[in-house]
Amino acid sequence: MKITAIRLTRMNLPLDPPFNAAWDPDPRREFAATLVTVETDEGLVGYGSGDTMDGFEAYEHLFLGTDPLQILNQVRRIETINFHGGRYWPLEAALWDIVGQVAGLPVSVLFGGARDRLPAYASSGELKAPEARAESVLAAREVGFKAVKIRIARDRLAEGIASVRAAREAVGDDFDLMVDLNQMWRMSGDIEAALPLAKVQRVAAELAELGVLWLEEPLPQVDVIGARRVRAETGIQISGGEMVRSLPEIMALIEADAFDIYQPDVALAVGMHRARQVAESANLRHRSFTPHTWSNGLGLLANLHVAAGVDAGPYLEFPYDPPGWTPERRDFFMEPLMIDAAGDLVVPEAPGLGARIDHDAVKRFTVS
Repeated sequence: MKITAIRLTRMNLPLDPPFNAAWDPDPRREFAATLVTVETDEGLVGYGSGDTMDGFEAYEHLFLGTDPLQILNQVRRIETINFHGGRYWPLEAALWDIVGQVAGLPVSVLFGGARDRLPAYASSGELKAPEARAESVLAAREVGFKAVKIRIARDRLAEGIASVRAAREAVGDDFDLMVDLNQMWRMSGDIEAALPLAKVQRVAAELAELGVLWLEEPLPQVDVIGARRVRAETGIQISGGEMVRSLPEIMALIEADAFDIYQPDVALAVGMHRARQVAESANLRHRSFTPHTWSNGLGLLANLHVAAGVDAGPYLEFPYDPPGWTPERRDFFMEPLMIDAAGDLVVPEAPGLGARIDHDAVKRFTVS
């Protein structure tokens, strides 16, 4: 089997009502998505998405005519490009989609088949005042979620902690809350200083008193000693690694015992094959793997298949923060994904990734 074509379809999603991403200092930034379509000489088609794939056209020739089933060689090719250019892991997802179709199995089975569903946590994306955040957490619980992650900003700490406290008072103790400080990596143009360790320790102590399950990315990536100190002195679990660029970097963090929970996104960080290695290494050290998954439905599916295959946990991230961010908006070019009544995200039974692409929507939102 040979790859005969790789098509990139770039789309912009109009945001109405507006969605103000808590981690992005530029409110004018457009939310873009790229659908990667891989075609083979045997008529099979695979789909992937997550990163914008900017600049990939210069490297397309490296993949045309190669065998999509030689997945390790494909991963190695992507890694050589990753050093010089962008993060092209959505291509790997499209290739796994083809591999699953050839095998006649969901990709999760090829990754170990440990689970056919995972409990999901509602991952909020905006900064909201305490009363509004408490209401949103109650609404998420009503839908079926058993956990919510709340983002707080380094320049609005008092409001952020108050929002967590309001949410805890609203839902009680029998509900998991996580908090994301988003200090491990930066959006383009964000040059403000990270919070100092002493302040992070005070924040972590307050959050621990509120029963927060984990504190995500409280410090820059280089501050492994600081992350371990926060954990040791407050007892709160530390998570991170969602956008770490390479397998050696994330493995170094595991060897240093930087976190309790490792979160590389298979569509944006290290890819699907390498994420399985991360999961296995973390599990061998009695640590957890649960991937970050903030992109769109195809990126979410890629993460779901890997996470279900390797028995990740305790939850899978599910971007959800109505009215600004809903499954319909997030998955605008495919059939939207949603949890079931038990709060689980179920792995599609179809071979491959199981995405149902809405080609009419793709045409409607394509950027010429």
